[in-house]
Amino acid sequence: MTRYKEKMVTRHEPTDPKADQEIKALIDRILSVDDASATHTTSQTDTGTPGAQALDNGVTNHNEFDGDQFELAQRHALRRVAGLSTELEDVTEVEYRQLRLEHVVLAGLWTDGTVTEAEHSLRELAALASTAGSTVLDGIIQRRHAPDPATYLGRGKARQLADVVYEHGADTVIVDTELAPSQRRGLEDVVGVKVIDRTALILDIFAQHAQSKEGKAQVELAQLEYLLPRLRGWGESMSRQAGGQAAGGAGIGSRGPGETKIELDRRRIRDRMSKLRRDIKHMKNARLTKRARRRRNQVPSVAIAGYTNAGKSSVLNRLTKAGVLVENALFATLDPTVRAAETEDGVAYTLTDTVGFVRQLPTQLVEAFRSTLEEVDEADLIVHVVDASHPEPEAQIEAVHRVFAETEIQDVRELLVFNKADLADPLVLARLRRRYPNAIISSATTGEGIEELQQAIAQALPRPSLHMDLLVPYTHGDVVHQLHSDETEILAETYEPEGTAMTVLVYPEDKDRYLSYVR
Repeated sequence: MTRYKEKMVTRHEPTDPKADQEIKALIDRILSVDDASATHTTSQTDTGTPGAQALDNGVTNHNEFDGDQFELAQRHALRRVAGLSTELEDVTEVEYRQLRLEHVVLAGLWTDGTVTEAEHSLRELAALASTAGSTVLDGIIQRRHAPDPATYLGRGKARQLADVVYEHGADTVIVDTELAPSQRRGLEDVVGVKVIDRTALILDIFAQHAQSKEGKAQVELAQLEYLLPRLRGWGESMSRQAGGQAAGGAGIGSRGPGETKIELDRRRIRDRMSKLRRDIKHMKNARLTKRARRRRNQVPSVAIAGYTNAGKSSVLNRLTKAGVLVENALFATLDPTVRAAETEDGVAYTLTDTVGFVRQLPTQLVEAFRSTLEEVDEADLIVHVVDASHPEPEAQIEAVHRVFAETEIQDVRELLVFNKADLADPLVLARLRRRYPNAIISSATTGEGIEELQQAIAQALPRPSLHMDLLVPYTHGDVVHQLHSDETEILAETYEPEGTAMTVLVYPEDKDRYLSYVR
């Protein structure tokens, strides 16, 4: 993605020179990553990022397991270009579905923790802004104990932010947290351009990447929940519907103050949200039916979960050759993908690629995607994919576990997989091996650790455990046929005059089917 290569001008207060120098170096590092990315193609893989906060500087590196990637080509058909204006001479560009990039300035608050943690947070915000299709021009960080209730940054720092916006000609400010409606209005009044927060940015990315009907409905519901308390109105928006003769002479029952336009908008939003909830509930029933069919056929389920851009889709492609979309972008895939897989000894199971998580995942999205996250809760095993090249992989694990707790996902066996080992620091890998001795170190790009991962999944899958010695009469051939299915494991089989003698392992819940044949 093209970015401006302007030198960053860092605005800071002279109260703490050492902290100011740390902030300036921090933002310069973030901008240098953005500038380096400008020299490469916009098509990047999900498997080549140095961390969840920043996108990879390398080129596209798909392999044969990723398939044709038609969905990625379709997404890039809506290509965003820098410098495109709305002047008449650029109308032909619009005909080629090219959109103007938003020029943004980032704003963050450093309240506690180290400068490294502040850098990781703002770098992730820059990656989110880039994924949404914007050009990051500059950034600013305010060091203070608590957010200002009026402008979030404080009046003085907000004025400095306005200077940065004016200097670079930016049209949007992105703040690295969820703003209260009053804080957003106060900051917009000072900087004079559009202000969006981290939550709105993530919702915008979800809206761009949702493909299925259910995914689009879930994102729309989350957006409306976010928008409802933030509606603003003035002028005609605050005027009321008139009664009496002004209402067309409807007479008794039509008089009175009536609704303002903003009240009408709120009512329509609530009605739309109610309809979306009903639609999502009906879609959930269809998914429950498919899940029940798999359960009835005793097909184990494995869910791939983890931080966004950790390489979950790449791992799925490696294990099943599913050919799902792989892109070096945050939240590249939203809709769950279910694919059939099989262990080396012939046990069939399903692999489900779920939506990625992120630090400070909006509560609206957690609630809207609760039905999708049930795929994780109903799984027999969670393959938790972590980006080993991330500066703080432990923080990724903590963020994912926090979302699990919010969605009440519990009592599901978890297998940690540290992906992107080919990009990770060997010292970091050694530390992770010591701290998580049962985890798998792998790389979906090179294939390292994939065979070990397959073996670990096979060992963790639920298997028939109840030992039974059966004698099935020859007239009950259907029972023998059923025992040869994937639901049982045959240890021995001989043919006797009275029937077929079988020593089998079955699931405990299937015991009653075969009790009459026990010898």
